[in-house]
Amino acid sequence: MHSDHCAHKLLPWFDGMLKADEEYFAQHQEALFSSHMLDLSEESKEDNIATCVKYFKRMAPLGLWLEMEIGITGGEEDGVDNTGVDNSKLYTQPEDIWDVHAALSKISPNFSIAAAFGNVHGVYKPGNVKLHPELLNKHQVYAEEKIGGKAKKPLFLVFHGGSGSTKDEIKTAVQNGVVKMNVDTDTQFAYLAGIRDFVQSKAGYLQTQVGNPEGADKPNKKYYDPRVWVREGEKTLSTRVKEACADLGNTDRL
Repeated sequence: MHSDHCAHKLLPWFDGMLKADEEYFAQHQEALFSSHMLDLSEESKEDNIATCVKYFKRMAPLGLWLEMEIGITGGEEDGVDNTGVDNSKLYTQPEDIWDVHAALSKISPNFSIAAAFGNVHGVYKPGNVKLHPELLNKHQVYAEEKIGGKAKKPLFLVFHGGSGSTKDEIKTAVQNGVVKMNVDTDTQFAYLAGIRDFVQSKAGYLQTQVGNPEGADKPNKKYYDPRVWVREGEKTLSTRVKEACADLGNTDRL
């Protein structure tokens, strides 16, 4: 279970979740959550890293994974509006990524970095967003050089704002070290699509409890039962998740 996008103003909630993790760990030898995300990208790099270090020192002994963000993802999500941010801030620099890795790797290897490479939350027309997943390779090469070539692609990277991305953009991102991609907007629409199509195709059965195209006395319960139409959304959501897994290479190829 993962908690996502904890901004600075939400750190009291983060404190509560970690306390629950620690209490659960004391009883069951595992944390309540599996991972947490700190999104302090609106803070200075120094404050961002220092806060992540502070919390990661508590998380690491519990086996918790930390996802942190450096560089800004455009668009709007969860009440954070970056629609007017300067374009240059949508691209994280290799030096900044290395500073994060250098600080957190001293604590535990169990962390990932959401680096910005033109990402935008939500959906957009093709061509309106300039994603450059090829830039992620520069982060890997820079880190490799810093650690003396002891490991190839030492960075675990995260692809935020993945909805609407092309297959080639996703492939390039994965090749350059992306281990997680967020496709919330696409999966939301996929969930809606199944329900929408069911409601449209069964409209004649959903106007009243009794009476439909088959007869004035015919009951409609089997059509308006939420377990029926919600299930249709689950089916289309499942199909979209399978597509995303295939795009990311996260499938059984045997």
